[in-house]
Amino acid sequence: MSDEQYMREAVELARGNVNAGGLPFGAVLVRDGKIVARAVNEVRATHDPTAHAEMQAIREASRALATPDLRGAVMYASGHPCPMCFAAMHRCGIRTAYFAYSNEDGEPFGMSTAALYAEMRGAPECGELQLRSCRPTGEQGLYEAWQAHQA
Repeated sequence: MSDEQYMREAVELARGNVNAGGLPFGAVLVRDGKIVARAVNEVRATHDPTAHAEMQAIREASRALATPDLRGAVMYASGHPCPMCFAAMHRCGIRTAYFAYSNEDGEPFGMSTAALYAEMRGAPECGELQLRSCRPTGEQGLYEAWQAHQA
């Protein structure tokens, strides 16, 4: 299949999700020329704010392939991935992602994440979400304990 065919499937998933009362987002994850996951945004259905189509596709593919390493996979997303989805793709090794509808397309409908990308470019301590260090007194060695269990 071509990039356009995979993307057409992602958009059709999104349209189906709209018809089912969900948000207009679908994703198809492909590796080695095979679809390894199809997903839609399930935020409304699950009340889970992380249940974006791309995240659901990553979860499905990781379970199906029994690995969090999705290097070589390509994501086809109906809408521009948000920073959370972008970070998740990066963490699991996805290095190519395509989207059909841009942030500009989504802006009139409240579907753009451009403002969130802009906020994330600043220092974490300066954004709307306050990120602060709070290590309990005497707490140390967590990562060393993890490393020792890896041997």
